[in-house]
Amino acid sequence: MALETGGIVRNCERAVVTAYRELREVGTSDVSAFHACTTLYRIHHPDASLNEARRLVSEWIDHHVVRRDNGPTPGCDCD
Repeated sequence: MALETGGIVRNCERAVVTAYRELREVGTSDVSAFHACTTLYRIHHPDASLNEARRLVSEWIDHHVVRRDNGPTPGCDCD
């Protein structure tokens, strides 16, 4: 099941959502996938705090994966 990411503008958001979906598809637990995506976000944004990364990753996963919403999301200021 491919995840549509065409509407996601931020590269880091697209990377996080894609990684989360792909990790879950191969059987990675929710918690492990979340931690991996938090680390991925912090690679894109090394100055971000762990709490900020966790908040954004959880919002993006909830928005794109859980609710399957295609609208804009709150997030970082990058492109």
